[in-house]
Amino acid sequence: QVQLVESGGGLVQAGGSLRLSCAASGRSFYHMGWFRQAPAKEREFVAAITGSGGTTNYADSVKGRFTISRDNAKNTVYLQMNSLKPEDTAVYYCAANPPVWGTTNPDFRSWGQGTQVTVSS
Repeated sequence: QVQLVESGGGLVQAGGSLRLSCAASGRSFYHMGWFRQAPAKEREFVAAITGSGGTTNYADSVKGRFTISRDNAKNTVYLQMNSLKPEDTAVYYCAANPPVWGTTNPDFRSWGQGTQVTVSS
């Protein structure tokens, strides 16, 4: 089991940037992902990265604006978010260890507590 702690959320104006971090404890070479959940909406996939960091996957809504990366020496996964839009407002969750690489379902086995991202127009 891996414990995940997100940080880096906050309030930003549209067009701005934020970088989220997810610190993992325990075994950390899992595939990792970011999801988000807006009020009254289902949790949705944002991005994922393989354990080696060599392959990434993005939701169409964030492709070209967000970048997922990881530093295995620091047991940390990042989500760089640029050109933010009001519709990116949500609680962002870090997740680890999906049942299979490539899934965009929220069925990863470990989750962080979430960090709020609010984009004002």
